[in-house]
Amino acid sequence: MKHLLPIIILLSFFYNCKNESKSVIKEDKELKELFALMQGSFNSEIQAQIDSSYYNIALHMYPIWEDKGNFLYVEQALNNRQNKPYRQRIYEVTRASDSTFSSAIYALNVDSLWIGKWKNPKAFDAISLNDIALKEGCEVILKRTKPNQFIGKTGDTTCVSTMRGASFARSEVEILEDKIISWDRGFDANGNYVWGAEKAGYIFNKID
Repeated sequence: MKHLLPIIILLSFFYNCKNESKSVIKEDKELKELFALMQGSFNSEIQAQIDSSYYNIALHMYPIWEDKGNFLYVEQALNNRQNKPYRQRIYEVTRASDSTFSSAIYALNVDSLWIGKWKNPKAFDAISLNDIALKEGCEVILKRTKPNQFIGKTGDTTCVSTMRGASFARSEVEILEDKIISWDRGFDANGNYVWGAEKAGYIFNKID
């Protein structure tokens, strides 16, 4: 029996390692799935054609800093004015818990230097995390509801915004295999709506 004890301990060690390895692989697979779904070029052309209250907006999301984690450069502009984007950000996609994921949002120091750089993501190798600023409280927390579908939102009042008289912004997001639905709205200190789509989110269909 004494001779069997080391063998039993050794087998137990390998069994536990195997189970831990499977768990890590599963987590990585889901995170990889989310990150892949977020990548590409999108626009809201179809929605704008159906409902004139929505603009045709171009959305580009491409990976940068591939050796540092899951980072995306994100650029939004009116489709016919893509040389003058109104939003440029860097997203960092991570696992927040066993069942949730986080898309943290960073602002760039000098936006104008990066216009159109989604076409050349390697350009961002010239800067680092020290050159961007985290927008605290603006992270989107997502849950995987089924394969190739993630749904999430920001905190109700945590994302500070002063645009057009707002006190905070709120985002609701659904990420699918062929589209991203995003509803960004601003509210004043009393919780009154001041900007953003009124009826529902923008539907960005994947075009590339």
